Parts: sequence; C-alpha cells; structure tokens
Amino acid sequence: MAMKRMVSALAALAMGVGLVAGAQAQVKIGVVTSSTGPVALVGIPQKNSIELLPTKMGGLSVEYISLDDASNPTAAVTAFKKLVGDGVDAIIGPSGTPAAMGVIQIAAEAGVPMLAPVGGAAVVLPMTEPKKWVFKTTQNDDIIAEALVGHMKSKGVKTLGFFGLADPFGQNWLTVTTELAEKAGIKVVASERFQRQDTSVTAQSIKLISAKPDAILIAAPGSSSVLPQTTLADQKYAGQIYQTHGAALPDFLKLGGKKVEGTVLAASLMLVMDEVSDKHPSKKIAAKYIADYKAKYGAEPATFGANVYDAGLLLQATIPVAAKKAKPGTPEFRAALRDALEQIKDLPGTQGVYTMTPADHSGFDARGRELITVKDGAWRLVK
Repeated sequence: MAMKRMVSALAALAMGVGLVAGAQAQVKIGVVTSSTGPVALVGIPQKNSIELLPTKMGGLSVEYISLDDASNPTAAVTAFKKLVGDGVDAIIGPSGTPAAMGVIQIAAEAGVPMLAPVGGAAVVLPMTEPKKWVFKTTQNDDIIAEALVGHMKSKGVKTLGFFGLADPFGQNWLTVTTELAEKAGIKVVASERFQRQDTSVTAQSIKLISAKPDAILIAAPGSSSVLPQTTLADQKYAGQIYQTHGAALPDFLKLGGKKVEGTVLAASLMLVMDEVSDKHPSKKIAAKYIADYKAKYGAEPATFGANVYDAGLLLQATIPVAAKKAKPGTPEFRAALRDALEQIKDLPGTQGVYTMTPADHSGFDARGRELITVKDGAWRLVK
C-alpha cells in the first residue's frame, strides 16, 4: 500500500511539472501544495492562487514551478529536492505542518528561503539555525490562542477539553493553549488526539464529555476539523466549542451544517470582510485577492489560498532588494533574499500586517486575527 501511495504521489509530481514548466525565467519560484489527497481542501486553493501571483517583480520575470505532493510528506521531500535541483530561488509550501517539518533541513542545507503557508508554529519556533531559512505566512498559534482564551475567560469558562490532531500541529496547540489557559485560571481537564485520516472519533469524544469540561477546543486544519465537532454534536455535548484558524474554510460550514452553529474561532478578516472597518490595513488587499480568485475560479477562496498569495507579496517586496546584491539563480541571491525577508516591516497582506525579525519569522500582531462565530450558516464577527 505504501508503495502504491508513493507511485501515486510521484505521478502527481510529474503531472505538476508538466502543467507549468515553461521558458527560462530570471527568477524561479518553486511551489509545493497538497492539491490531491486528504489535505486537498487546504492545497487546492493554494495551488489555484499561484495563477494570481505576479509574474514580474522589480523588473525581473518570474517562473513558478508547481508540484503536488499528494498530501504525502515523503513526496514533499522528493518535491523539495527536485526543486532545489532545478535551481529555484525560493520555495512556497508545502501545505501541511508535518510535511513542512520534514523539509526544513533540506531548505537550510540548500540555502533556499522557504515560505511555509502552514498553521503549525513549530516550523519557525523555537528559532534554530535551519529555521532561519523558513518564513511562515500564517498567524502563529499564540496570536490565535490569546483571542480564544480571552473569549473563554469573558464567558466564565473554568474547565477546558482539548481535541487535537496527533501531529506537530496538534501538539503545539496543546502546549500553547495549556500555558495560556492556566494563566487565565482555566484548567485543561482532558486531552484527546486523533489522526487526519480517521473516520470515527467516537471513543475520544465520549472520554472528553465524561470529563465535563465547560468548553472544548478542536485543533485541526481543513476537513479534519469537522469530524470531531459533528461527533460531539451527535453525542449532545452542550458546552461551547472553539476552533483554531485551521477551520477557516467554506467547506467547514458546508460539511458541518447546523452541527457547527455557534462555533467560536479566531481567524483572518477575510471571513467577515463586510463587518471589518475600511481602515483595516489588510482590507483592500484581501478584497482584491477575493475578487481576482472569484473571477478566475467562480468561487470564494479559503484563507489557505491567501497564505500563498501573501507569500507572493513578501517575495514581491524582497526580490528587488536581493537583486541589487546578486543575480537570480545564485547562492548569493538566495542569501540576500533570506536577509531581505527577515527585514520586512509593516507590510500589509491579506491576513494581517507582516513585520519580520530574526526571532519572529511569522510577523503577525493582533491585526492578523478577528474573533468570529458561526451564525445561521455564515461567518459573523463576534461583537
């Protein structure tokens, strides 16, 4: 079975190469997404967003080489090695935190900046020598968790259950949430984990409900965020359910239906554009991205796609800076690009405002989140 999955993944890689390989450009940007497989709800809008990225940056033409890892971390490693061999100047991707964790060393050893559109803060924290080459285009977990725990405290939550993936994404959320909850006087009384490919989480749900927590936080990205919540609803759990920004996609509402009504999460302003002030520095950029995506694909994008779009904005701001020091395709250019990314300051993106530092390769502040709920089948700002 493992060999079959690997063959499928390699076939997907080959298909990706065939779709976008073109004439030699001055700057080469590799992209790795999970546009097939169990992470596809995350990867498809990311792959689609490549078509919206600029093809000229600072007077240089840009070629994008897009590969699909089929939601397979081993295939993501293969894709990264291929892109490095192709001489790319930077890589956007992969889609999932486990896959991203597996390619950090490759990016560092090759000296290629990596822009990871993943949720898990573990790809940039704690900062290490290899992670100096990694930049993350999503909000770190603590930025999102602070808003959630603040809401819990305001509603009198005293006990919390945790229902997260058994991978680096889930583990980091458990660590961050436990620390912030304790500071707020909230005790984590139960913790259950599950796998992305699980088709039933009934046993874990029963254990969580038996601990009688006032609220439960579900920590999972994409479609995997839905099953735990619908299972808790089926078992008549009556407490408040919280989700991370990993649930911020249209399919969460479609798949969850009435069973996700009342969910509270903190996520990008893109979910509640009409309710956000016109003064928000990201509103115009997010509105343009949404309009361009709808015009090309006939549907609104998930915020996961915006994470790739923002990677393009970061590169658009820094490639001209690097080009003043070296020519694209050289180690000196890639090093200069890494340095320039680390010096980004007050750059508005679709998700918030980026200010990178040597210690912070995500760069978001409180402008990168809104407290949101599900009401009548739609996202609504919590007021």
